[in-house]
Amino acid sequence: MLITGETTAPGTALLLAAAPAGKGRLIAASSVLSTLAACPPSALTRTAAGTIVELSDPTDQQTVLTRIRAAATAPGPLTLLLAGQLHLDTRQHGIHLALARTTPSTLRYTGLPWAWLANELKPRRPGTTTVLVDLVATPDTWQKIAAHGLTLGHGTSLYGRVTPAPARHRVADPAYLKGVAGIWRSGLTPPLAELHTRAAAQAGDATALLLAADATPTPVPPRPTAVDTADTADPLPAILAAAHAGQHAEAASLAARWEGWAAHTYGPRSAEAVHWLEVRADLAHIAGDAAGSCELWMAAADARLGRHQAPDAPPVQGAVDRAHHQWQQIPDPRRARELGPHLVALRRRVPGQRPGATDAVQRRLELLHTMPGPAAGPART
Repeated sequence: MLITGETTAPGTALLLAAAPAGKGRLIAASSVLSTLAACPPSALTRTAAGTIVELSDPTDQQTVLTRIRAAATAPGPLTLLLAGQLHLDTRQHGIHLALARTTPSTLRYTGLPWAWLANELKPRRPGTTTVLVDLVATPDTWQKIAAHGLTLGHGTSLYGRVTPAPARHRVADPAYLKGVAGIWRSGLTPPLAELHTRAAAQAGDATALLLAADATPTPVPPRPTAVDTADTADPLPAILAAAHAGQHAEAASLAARWEGWAAHTYGPRSAEAVHWLEVRADLAHIAGDAAGSCELWMAAADARLGRHQAPDAPPVQGAVDRAHHQWQQIPDPRRARELGPHLVALRRRVPGQRPGATDAVQRRLELLHTMPGPAAGPART
């Protein structure tokens, strides 16, 4: 599709959504394409004129490589929007994007190596390439990305999120890219760092690894300013005041922005980033979202344990205790069942100072499996 506009500097947008068919599908990747297609074309290309190429559940790695190469050699700005799932080659330990016919045994021949994508984008002029991703990673791939990150090399701006594989028999939703599309469809085209922060806040997955590598001279997303909070030296009081005033969405969005800034200034598992993750958990509690608060507190506990803090360290115990308390307040048995196994695993590592806490979680989880109804009141141990 060719679009025209006022300038003569055309851009290219490549929309690639791919996931294996059948039981191997971890994300409904192609579901985002119709939403992106409804966006103003100039928002997709970030230029007044350009070309949009769409690939939905492609099957052949060479075909995908050819389309990427053609887009990469185009002279104008390039925007690549990518939804899919990442797998790890067990022999060479390379990360691959799974395509429609990919299986674990054929990954090397039917998946697209992440290194191929990086190599095709590498020759482009720095600052002219933007990649927005919404990706799910298999467990071994997730461990590698959590430890080493995910990049596309110097000169390419990479924004988006990577989430761990969903529970068995569940398929993830590309909520981040749908959030991006929603912002664009509203008529707004904010700077990439702001677009990323807003879309990540709307997606709301506390387990996600957020990516924000900017190829411009500013290496990290901009620090939130006084426009966002009354006092940037200590924005927390203003954020909490907004939450207690009922402005829950605004407070959560600001906290997510500060978490994103901290993660890319100090590292995704830094004390500063974990602090803001815990702030978000508190904000969910204030908003009455027990499930969201539980999930965020568990993510905070995982992050602290990932920083090699001891299971009996007070901050670790506090995070798990708060997750446990919020889990008991979840009114929906289905949602509590989903979060229960994670909490059981955490309780086994962090039993806390309250005798029988681990057994109490296990007992209530067993009880929840006998409660198919839509609601169940809070339980106490």
